[in-house]
Order: sequence, then structure tokens, then C-alpha cells
Amino acid sequence: MSEAKDILIVEDEEKLAKLLADYLKAAGYEPRIIDRGDTVVDSVRENPPAAMLLDLMLPGGDGMEICREIRQFSQLPILMVTARVEEIDRLLGLELGADDYICKPYSPREVVARLKAVLRRIERGGDTSNLPITVDRDSYTARCNDKELELTPVEFRLLATLVESPGRVFSRDKLLDHIYEDHRVVADRTVDSHVKNLRRKLVDAGMGEDIIRSIYGVGYKLDI
Repeated sequence: MSEAKDILIVEDEEKLAKLLADYLKAAGYEPRIIDRGDTVVDSVRENPPAAMLLDLMLPGGDGMEICREIRQFSQLPILMVTARVEEIDRLLGLELGADDYICKPYSPREVVARLKAVLRRIERGGDTSNLPITVDRDSYTARCNDKELELTPVEFRLLATLVESPGRVFSRDKLLDHIYEDHRVVADRTVDSHVKNLRRKLVDAGMGEDIIRSIYGVGYKLDI
């Protein structure tokens, strides 16, 4: 890493914050710690970090509201790192614009690995030219390993959404918004059936079974 990236750790548990900082330093990053919620937004405005690890339950402010406020002026990569493990919290966090949601207890190595994955995706800036899957929305065609895929319109829109943001986690509700253009009301678990069929067709085209990864309690992402 030619230049250390500044990573903001927002965490009020001192030992945990220092542990994360040690692992980030070992990985070549430059961490700094804030232990209160009411100073985070000003700090991000004045000294924008490369990414932020954000706890949700903080003295002086709520992490969800902090994320909401930051998203009004910045696309800073935000990884929520929290003891809130309920599905509704994960979904809300992602809908507010978090790039990942990591539940406590966790391995600091996993946090660093997932931070690296988010930064790689952001740095790629949406460039999908190196992916083995291509989609063309104008012609409604998709190819995998140079083999044209036979997809239903819903499967095509599902694949296109995932391919255009590889590594991003989509909730089922968000995917429904993308795959049904008439915004019909259907059960969110309908997405699971479409994903199952799409996975099968991708496997037939030479991809691994985990190409579309299920994120427990949250949704799906393209894992390339």
C-alpha cells in the first residue's frame, strides 16, 4: 500500500477500538478513533477518512442517524460494526447507505478483510470489464464465460443489478424494486426463487455455486 489510508473507527468500547486499530495498522492503514457520536459528522466534514467503521450504540448519538446525515453530503464507505443483530437493523442500515454490516462478536481479521473488499469495490468505481459476466440492458442479453444465458426478464434484471455493483449487498426489498418494473406487491422471499434459478443457470455456464452469495438476514451480493 503506497499511501496509508485513514480509517475512522467510531467505537466507545476502548479495548475493542484499540484492538481494531492495531489490526488496521498491521494491514497498512492509519486508524483514528472517535468514542462519541456527536462529533463524528463534523470530523468527517473537516477531515474525510478513506472509510469508517461505525458502531451504532454510542454516547452522544445514534449510529443510524449518523449514517443518514453523512449520506446527505458524502459517499464515504461506511461499515456498520455493531451488537444489533436483528434483521430489521441490518436491513435499515443497508437501506440508509451502509456498505456493509458486521455483527458483534466478530474477528478483527474479518473486519479488515471486509473493509478491504469494500475499498476495492469503491476504487474500481463500477468498472466491471474484468468480470466473466456481462450484461447489455439495451439488447436484454447476458453472457457468462462467452456463453449467452437464457434468462427471463426478471432474471435478467436481477443479474444486471448484481453485476453492475459487484460486492454490494442488496436487501430483498431493494432487489424487488429493481426486478419488477411495475413495482407490483410480491413477497420478498420471491427473490429467493429467482436467485435459485439464476444460480443454476450460472453454474451451467461454468460459474461456482456461490457466485451469488446469500448474506444471512440481509440479502444477496455478487461475490466476484
